Amino acid sequence: METLLDVLSWILLLGGAIFVLVGAIGALRFPDFYTRLHAVSVCDTMGAGLVLVGLMLQGGLSLVTVKLLLVFYFMMFTGPTAVHA
Repeated sequence: METLLDVLSWILLLGGAIFVLVGAIGALRFPDFYTRLHAVSVCDTMGAGLVLVGLMLQGGLSLVTVKLLLVFYFMMFTGPTAVHA
């Protein structure tokens, strides 16, 4: 039987995958460069964030979770900043 933690982590992983897929569709469907860039940046940041949080839940309290947290922190500050620049 699956635990609540496994179910929650899989929900986050699937939610992140859906956000990344929507961002890819937005990159193909929007008309100009700036709207495409906005769609990809918003969906990529949210999708990758959800995937990383889901992986943190799967990893438990370990060094892997600390590394994933550092990747999450770095990504949350560099992704939107790079798109804005």
